[in-house]
Amino acid sequence: MVDITLISGSTLGSAEYVAEHLAEKLEEAGFSTTTLHGPQLEDLPDEGLWLVVSSTHGAGDLPDNLLPLYTAILEKKPDLSRVQYGAIGIGSKEYDTFCGAIEKIDQLFTGSGAVRLGEIEKINVLDHDIPEDPAEIWLDSWKKLLPFV
Repeated sequence: MVDITLISGSTLGSAEYVAEHLAEKLEEAGFSTTTLHGPQLEDLPDEGLWLVVSSTHGAGDLPDNLLPLYTAILEKKPDLSRVQYGAIGIGSKEYDTFCGAIEKIDQLFTGSGAVRLGEIEKINVLDHDIPEDPAEIWLDSWKKLLPFV
C-alpha cells in the first residue's frame, strides 16, 4: 500500500478542508494517508509521496502555518530527492499573485531535489464555491501518475 503525506497550509481553512477531502478519496482508493496541517520539517518523512495543498493570502504570501516549514527547508536545505509530490493552490484570480504561495512551495521543493508529479492545480475560488470539487477531479488524474499503482 502506498502512503501519501498530505500537507496543508491555510489561513481560513479551505486548504485544510481540501486536504482532508482528498485524504478520504485516497483512502477509498486503497492508499494510506497522513494529513498534517502546517507541519514542521521534522514531522515529514524524508522520502515518499507528498501532496501539498496551500491557499495564498496577501501579496502571494504563504499561510502563517506553512511559514515554519518553508523557512526550515530554505535554511536547512534538506535533500528531498527521494520525495515525489503533487501541488494544489487555492486563490483568487482577482489578484495578480494568484496562487503565489503554491508556486513558491513548488520552487522550494524542486530546488531541494523533490520531483513534482503532474501539473500544479490552481483553483480559483471565484469559479468554484467548493474547491474540493476541482481538487477531486485533479486527484483522479494525479493518482494515475503515482509509482507502484
